[in-house]
Amino acid sequence: MRLTQIVFRTFALSALFAGALAQAAPVSGTVTNKTTGKPSAGDTIVLVDVQAGMGEVAKATTDAKGHYTINLPGSGPYLIRAMHQGAGYFIAAPEGGAEGNISVYDVAAKVSGVFIEADVLEVEADNGQLRVNERVFVHNTSAPPTTQWSKKSFSVVLPEDATLNEVGAQRPGGLPTSTKLNPDGPKGHYSFDFPIQPDNGDKDTLFQISYSLPYSSGKYDFKSVITLPADNFAVLMPKSMTFTAGAGLSFRSVQEDPGVQTFILKSAVPEKPIAFTVSGTGSMPREEQGAAQGAPAAGGQPGGGIGVPINTPDPLSKYKWWILGGLALLLTAVAAYLLRKPAGVPAPAVAGIPAPAVHTAAVTYSSAASPAGKNAALLNALKDELFAVESEKIAGTLSPDEYAKVKAALETVLARALGRNA
Repeated sequence: MRLTQIVFRTFALSALFAGALAQAAPVSGTVTNKTTGKPSAGDTIVLVDVQAGMGEVAKATTDAKGHYTINLPGSGPYLIRAMHQGAGYFIAAPEGGAEGNISVYDVAAKVSGVFIEADVLEVEADNGQLRVNERVFVHNTSAPPTTQWSKKSFSVVLPEDATLNEVGAQRPGGLPTSTKLNPDGPKGHYSFDFPIQPDNGDKDTLFQISYSLPYSSGKYDFKSVITLPADNFAVLMPKSMTFTAGAGLSFRSVQEDPGVQTFILKSAVPEKPIAFTVSGTGSMPREEQGAAQGAPAAGGQPGGGIGVPINTPDPLSKYKWWILGGLALLLTAVAAYLLRKPAGVPAPAVAGIPAPAVHTAAVTYSSAASPAGKNAALLNALKDELFAVESEKIAGTLSPDEYAKVKAALETVLARALGRNA
């Protein structure tokens, strides 16, 4: 049945690829200030070309009613960015006459209602090196909703001997974005120049930092410091390593995965060192970490059990946006590459992506649908399928053999698509 679904969806998604090549039209929309509830006048609107290194290709300004019109020079994909009080807010550029309405928020350097839901450190060690992948989920529950943004929107403190590897951030409901850390005071102190927008439903802002530490002695003493109140501070590590909490700290062990240890400290206090020691060597189970960069380990949740203390009824649903982040970026890049083809050139078929268990009907193609709708349907279908596969794997309803076949098929399709368009 699953292979039948894979073949069936090949034709539907192929049709969506082909339909996404139509010419775009001028876009009009209204920018609304969600802080005041009024139209936002005088904001700069920028058309960003995804295929041209996020280059700016057109600009407009909102009128007294928050209205704007901007011309798309050709078919997408494009993004539209509204600049309000120095902060940027993005939407995918609609086509075929659809409105490009954008929500913005007033900006302040410090906003009440900003706090850390979970600061999660994944730790592994071998060959005299300790590797740490730290993810910080930050809520903005301000009322009225206001974006916290400045050159030092969010501060972090890393060990002084840390070597930075990768840094990223993600807006509520958005895709992961590579960014950088700016030195901010004493050694090990950094800050993000990245807006902390108001939450989008249950979706918050995420910061991710990967770094390495010297580990020749096979032991490392952490004195982590957080800069905002945190509901949860968690350390994940392989079973082969040893965790020792600092004096007076009530870390709780949460064991939900046979290959991962999870230790959680509730209600962590900012600026107060969180001391703990790790020793031994070992690697995090790669399968449990998911296929995408930044995918939560152990059970599909950051912290392999943080979903329960965070009071998340459906951890997979809550963190769907981040589980899919890395894959969504890859698929967006592939789609953009394919869309460079001139109209009339057949697009390659897309196979190997099974239907989610909750969606039995195949995606249909309508020649009357707008190019924007086809683009959106394509990417949404791909995201839904990928998440369904990851969800089924985590839930145990998809066998390892089936998961391996689907994953291999996806990799093959991407390679063929790029090869045909080289």
